Amino acid sequence: MTVTAAATVADPVAAPDADVVPDVVDGVAVARLYGEPLFTLPQDLYIPPDALEVFLEAFEGPLDLLLYLIRRQNFNILDIPLADVTRQYLAYVEQIRSRNLELASEYLLMAAMLIEIKSRMLLPPKKRDDGSEPEDPRAELVRRLLEYEQIKLAAARLEQLPVLGRDFLRAQVVIEQSLQPRLPDVSPDELRAAWLDVLRRAKLNQHHKITREQLSVREHMSLVLKKLQGRRFVEFDELFDTTRGVPVVVVTFIALLELARERLIDVTQAEAFAPIYVRLAYQPA
Repeated sequence: MTVTAAATVADPVAAPDADVVPDVVDGVAVARLYGEPLFTLPQDLYIPPDALEVFLEAFEGPLDLLLYLIRRQNFNILDIPLADVTRQYLAYVEQIRSRNLELASEYLLMAAMLIEIKSRMLLPPKKRDDGSEPEDPRAELVRRLLEYEQIKLAAARLEQLPVLGRDFLRAQVVIEQSLQPRLPDVSPDELRAAWLDVLRRAKLNQHHKITREQLSVREHMSLVLKKLQGRRFVEFDELFDTTRGVPVVVVTFIALLELARERLIDVTQAEAFAPIYVRLAYQPA
């Protein structure tokens, strides 16, 4: 329903008579006009009929209005009394049609649908070819109303959810701390490629002297740790003595893997395909 009222001054330049306006402004003045006190309303005050419009109920479309009329009077949506609802609906449409014909056109289409459904209900129902009962003419309208109501309720629930910037603000806390540069981890493929390169060079130093040498992984772990003592980074290749043959290289590589598993050393690489470096996991101050 729309209620119209008006409060517009058409000629604001009209001023009261000089004999009425005092030199000192007191609390009796009803208004000010260009800084001057105004004690009486102008005689030529004009209020146009469409100066102010107050919408008591705002509807988003014909379905919204129809659903409002049904729910306000507690009608069963599955058994709508079309005569009463159509009468109230047309009364509202008549009000908006007199002011906004373009807006009323959409509502008039729904009004025509209501009248068409009511006329079909007055006619004798025709049975279907298969002998079943004909569908209620209101069924399609009821389905649209129920779907619209579900969407409207879902939109209302979404509107109640807290929104960033409207209901709360994201807190930001800056923590000053010294950041240690973290070197990228060495991938298994990079480590395997470096190991194959060391093994290839070790095979170039083969000799035919046959001896039996007792090799200890723990002993080579100690040798690797000694080589790393006092040095920040040691290149991966420098930890292998390729002149002693493949067995020593293999045991040294196993010792490196064992030290890395026990987190006694760090194997790092500055970037992809860059040289691999080894360092002690704990650097004394």
